[in-house]
Amino acid sequence: MSITSPSIAPVSETRAITAPHSTPPAPVRGSRRGLATAGKYAVLTVAAFLTLAPVVWTLITALTPADVETGQANVGLGAFVDVFQKIPVLLYVWNSALVTLLIAAGQMLSAAMAGYVFARFDFRGKRLLFGLILATMMVPMQVTIVPVFMLIRGMGLADTLLALIVPMIPTAFGTFLMRQYFIGLPPELAEAAQIDGAGPWKTFFGIYLPLAAPGLAIVGILAFNYHWNEFFRPLILTISEQNFTLPLGLVTLQGNLGTGSVSTVLAGVVLSMIPAALVFVFGQKPLREGLTAGVSK
Repeated sequence: MSITSPSIAPVSETRAITAPHSTPPAPVRGSRRGLATAGKYAVLTVAAFLTLAPVVWTLITALTPADVETGQANVGLGAFVDVFQKIPVLLYVWNSALVTLLIAAGQMLSAAMAGYVFARFDFRGKRLLFGLILATMMVPMQVTIVPVFMLIRGMGLADTLLALIVPMIPTAFGTFLMRQYFIGLPPELAEAAQIDGAGPWKTFFGIYLPLAAPGLAIVGILAFNYHWNEFFRPLILTISEQNFTLPLGLVTLQGNLGTGSVSTVLAGVVLSMIPAALVFVFGQKPLREGLTAGVSK
């Protein structure tokens, strides 16, 4: 009786059979996404540090003024008290608030009216005029400050708060922004208002202007934050100390040849940042709604 030995498959065939059951390699996409996410967080961390580090240093220096005799830093609010003792802070705050609020209100009204005209009315030279308005955004303020000063002096407004308010009421950026916003609103609203007997002014103030509130919020918030911290124009257009705005008045804290206390100067800077920070915090919701209103339509 012959015994047959079992046939043994070749090694190559065995490997070919068992190959599908081997462990698959680790996915490459997951590792790439992880590296991309880590890179994004690293960039954001560096950007946040570069943005917040000067603010943190300003707060720490303002809260730790150095003693004049010993030179040691002591934690306290002495630098803030010195600000109120050395300069009329309340007067400067009033001037800045008056100028900034009137400019913001004027820009909101002028931008809304100009943007509505360019969005809803057709007239000869419309595109050319709108292009010229946008072209003014490319001209730096340093180029136009001398002609503006000559016009202000000719109008008898030199060294007054009106010299800071009147030239800034027209806004090219606000006009462009509100035009784009009004274009996104349905024109059937104006047709329905005309059928009901409403005139152009009633249609604008009663229908379109309330609907454009998010866009107006953007114009107002940006105008407030910009002109609250403005320094160049008040430096050129105002001479009397009673007309100084807060950024210009804080310069006097430096003293003669910069001999003033650094903590006192930075304490004034901290005080000047509070209104702008409050406007930004409480204006985040309307600002976000205004920026995303066109996306949701």
